[in-house]
Amino acid sequence: MMRPLTRLAPSPTGALHLGNARTFLANWLLARQNGWKMLLRIEDLDGPRIKRAADQQLVEDLRWLGLDWDEGPIYQSNRLEIYQAAVQQLLKDGMAYPCVCSRKEVELAASAPHSVDGATVYPGTCRDKYDSPESALRLGGRAPAIRFHVRDQSIQFTDRFCGTHRFDVQRQLGDFVITKADRTPAYQLAVVVDDAEMNVTDVIRGDDLLDSTPRQILLYRALGLGASVPTYCHLPLVVGMDGRRLAKRHGDTRLSAYRERGVRPERLLALLARWCGIECADQASRPTDLVARFRLEDVPGNPIIFRPEDEAWLMAVPQ
Repeated sequence: MMRPLTRLAPSPTGALHLGNARTFLANWLLARQNGWKMLLRIEDLDGPRIKRAADQQLVEDLRWLGLDWDEGPIYQSNRLEIYQAAVQQLLKDGMAYPCVCSRKEVELAASAPHSVDGATVYPGTCRDKYDSPESALRLGGRAPAIRFHVRDQSIQFTDRFCGTHRFDVQRQLGDFVITKADRTPAYQLAVVVDDAEMNVTDVIRGDDLLDSTPRQILLYRALGLGASVPTYCHLPLVVGMDGRRLAKRHGDTRLSAYRERGVRPERLLALLARWCGIECADQASRPTDLVARFRLEDVPGNPIIFRPEDEAWLMAVPQ
């Protein structure tokens, strides 16, 4: 039988921070505990937001923390032709269509419904309107994005951590973008193509991506890859005192910043371990020492709040 495979998939749109590191540690511990192979994939398709040399910093930070991998790094930017072939297949099969609507136009559309989190659901303005991307450009006056055509159906899946979820995909999610107007593949498409081709069997990520799962299952099925859908595991995020996802507004929580300030990796690892439900001493010498002690059921079910006392503890010199 094929050995199970998971992946660390950072994006070089910024540096690795405490929230990313906690999810990556949990991913790594599950992999090493269960004998899975580990792939490192750099998801560098968000062109304008990509930071120069950020990929090198990500790799360096992961190694500093003590995390390793068996394959990679693999860069999505080297795989553009593969994504385009998948898009062409979906267009040919009538599963996708060109769309010239701007984001503002979608938001202002009187007919646009809203999802439970308040995000605008695309109302289908361009569905069945253009024969091809070329005709959309000619008649619509702007380069089109490509949207996946979501049919009226429900998608149900069982998440390893969050349990069973069901989505009414047309009402809750709507037709979503799989290629941007500049022809860059969107996240939803790229990860499905990559995970299927790379034989990824287990995906561990933050629960802010929970509603990406039904979209990705739809793409797996539309591309004839339904048998390759991985097992998903979505973990609660690390948030600030305001309850919002950890970001610059909560201070400098980059691993590289802590390194520059003299924090040892053992100290930082101990904090991340506690956030993974592992009670340990003030320092955890290396991730391998945590493998036998990690239990997914011990991971807190609510968001982890990064508190001022956590910052103070990190910066304190252990006695």
